[in-house]
Amino acid sequence: MTAPVIHSLREQIREHILEGIISGRWQPGERIVERRIATELEVSQTPVREALRELESLRLIESAPNKGVRVRNLTAADLEESYPVRAGLEAIAAELAAQSLSEDCSALEPHVNALYQADRVSDGTAQVRHTVAFHRELVRAAGNSVLLHTWEGLGIEVFTALSIRWLGTRQQSYAEEHEELVAAFKRRDPRIAELVKAHVLGCAPRA
Repeated sequence: MTAPVIHSLREQIREHILEGIISGRWQPGERIVERRIATELEVSQTPVREALRELESLRLIESAPNKGVRVRNLTAADLEESYPVRAGLEAIAAELAAQSLSEDCSALEPHVNALYQADRVSDGTAQVRHTVAFHRELVRAAGNSVLLHTWEGLGIEVFTALSIRWLGTRQQSYAEEHEELVAAFKRRDPRIAELVKAHVLGCAPRA
């Protein structure tokens, strides 16, 4: 019996392109050549095309007739407009997850500890990673796959990383606020959805 494939070829290609965008290999406005990626990775153009389509749905790249595919020019508005949507989704998630998280917050607590550590050493990359991971676990605790898929479709971690690189924004960790959310879940605070929503809106990176 063969072992299952952890990541599909399309996902591997998508991550390769994504890393290229985040690392600066492809700059805003620069064309991404499908054939060149296929040759570089020794794959057919079909999975490359599929990966690019996914990244276009995340609003990271854009395509136009006779112009090919290019990296989008990210603006502060592109980043900021996703936060009210994210806040609404996480408020719903908080309501759905309130019971389970009141009994067990072990999925959230390690990220709070990691945020305090990241603050101590001024590790911006870790701040972004653990902030996003905390909220992903919160949404996952809701037990609703549609909600989780929609939330992940916002591309929060990628957009935050790109805003730091391209726009010079800085994501604070808000370690204390995350710790307070854990405490609110544990004490079964009836305002938990409102608290989560306000927290998310307050976490929007500022230029």
